[in-house]
Amino acid sequence: MAKPPLRSAKSYGKHDKDGFIHRSWIKATGLPDHVFDGRPIIGIANTWSELVTCQIGLRDLADYVKRGVWEAGGVPIEFPAMSLPETQMRPTAMLFRNLLAMEVEESIRANPIDGVVLMGACDKTTPGLLMGAASVDLPAIFVSGGPMLNGKFEGRDIGSGTDVWRFSEAVRAGEMSLDEFMGAESGMSRSAGSCNTMGTASTMSSLTEALGISLPMNAALPAVDSRRKVLAHMSGNRIVQLVKDDVKPSDIMTREAFENAILMHAAIGGSTNAVVHLLALAGRLGVPLTLRDFDEIARDAPLLVNLMPSGKYLMEDFCYAGGAPAVAKELGPLYRRDAVTVSGRTQGEIADAAKVWNRDVIGSLEAPVGPSSGVWVLKGNLCPQGAILKPSAATPSLLTHRGKAVVFEDIEDYHARIDHPDLEVDETSILVLKGCGPKGYPGMPEVGNMGLPPKLLAKGVTDMVRISDARMSGTAYGTVILHVAPEAEAGGPLALVRNGDEIAFDGPNRSLELLVDADELARRRAAWEAARQPSKYVRGWYRLYIDTVLQADTGVDLDFLVGKSPADVTRESH
Repeated sequence: MAKPPLRSAKSYGKHDKDGFIHRSWIKATGLPDHVFDGRPIIGIANTWSELVTCQIGLRDLADYVKRGVWEAGGVPIEFPAMSLPETQMRPTAMLFRNLLAMEVEESIRANPIDGVVLMGACDKTTPGLLMGAASVDLPAIFVSGGPMLNGKFEGRDIGSGTDVWRFSEAVRAGEMSLDEFMGAESGMSRSAGSCNTMGTASTMSSLTEALGISLPMNAALPAVDSRRKVLAHMSGNRIVQLVKDDVKPSDIMTREAFENAILMHAAIGGSTNAVVHLLALAGRLGVPLTLRDFDEIARDAPLLVNLMPSGKYLMEDFCYAGGAPAVAKELGPLYRRDAVTVSGRTQGEIADAAKVWNRDVIGSLEAPVGPSSGVWVLKGNLCPQGAILKPSAATPSLLTHRGKAVVFEDIEDYHARIDHPDLEVDETSILVLKGCGPKGYPGMPEVGNMGLPPKLLAKGVTDMVRISDARMSGTAYGTVILHVAPEAEAGGPLALVRNGDEIAFDGPNRSLELLVDADELARRRAAWEAARQPSKYVRGWYRLYIDTVLQADTGVDLDFLVGKSPADVTRESH
């Protein structure tokens, strides 16, 4: 079967006025005549930014991608893509994931490139880049910036985020001094790279391997390891071949690939954030995927990776133990081994070549780190469209619980009252936070793992059931029920919960119920509707986002961005 002509030839291959304009202007970058002889033009979408440690190494790493592209006979052209620093952006980086996806999609479509290397690292850059590329469906490969080295404090390893939450609670409980807390800050992030725990960044990088859209070991090689430069070089090689073979993201990221991603997610104890990202990505590709799939597909997949926040090790240890390929090997018959990858090998071939070098870090199906975990998908009158919980990060004794709600109407209400000694709360209470969903915050921030009241921390309470329409950091832990859909701002039942209401949570039976009769809820809804105020966001991206964003159970994409459009652009610029 004949391969289609290179897309870039429509701009650089014509010997007329239009070809003259396209070639002459790009030649100002130093490209000689002979590179326009029919070689694939490879775009490099780089989210490099000095605002984020995760991406700070991508400027140099792009040079190694370029080496690989040149070596394979392609022409690399780097272009910027919006960076989303999780720890810096306000009100939340998640507000801008879809904006990055839109920017990447239109940058790829509008420019004369034949394939693209996607370079990201921090939480939302990976899904944003993949979503944008998937909606154009030109050949693509993903290169992560890699995790940072293990943190160090007082002679021991500490993990990004996970130990921050732990230390913060210890300070609030009077168990750690402020000086000690500040001392840990300097040793937490010792190099370039993303979080060294199995947070969202490491989770999504691992899932790019399971999806088949990156080369093996993309997730685990530390940002400062020379082997990451080699991986970048080889990714540059592979994208040229992918263009020549016309292998597109839709050929790689199939239903089988998403099933592997869900299995990998369960085995690594991955971030709950991956749920909304995979749902959104599947929506761009037209792959049928539902919230329920995360629970059903992963039911037999145990926790195989002993990493924070579900375990004790960090990403550097995960690398030395064998990384994601070793996890795929240990998943054995559960894994969809025939799924193809951008490497040219099947998932089974990659798994067969892997080895586990440290059984304390990566377990087996016969001797797992923990029981089947993954994500529990809850249903009930409090979450008609679903809610999720990460059982591997929860307290087992709280996975079935009934208690009275302590309600916070929004994040400001929470901050104003949580530390007050007169707060009516005990260890059996359920903390409920509203107004933090996609529309409500806006952007669905990582505030679901609410800090506990100091009056209970002082008594030794370390966990409580918490419910919200928010997300939580992939580095966080606790019995935290998240992504309640519909959210409060969209009129979900969460908006109607009041202080003292009883809530019944039955994790094993996947149930979350508000124990208030229907007539009372109807009265509350009428009062809620009457009291609604118009949105204060009347312009710009905020307005577009709030007006068109979907709920958590379908991925929090914008409704008009679901799906894809052709890569062809028929009209010329002059």
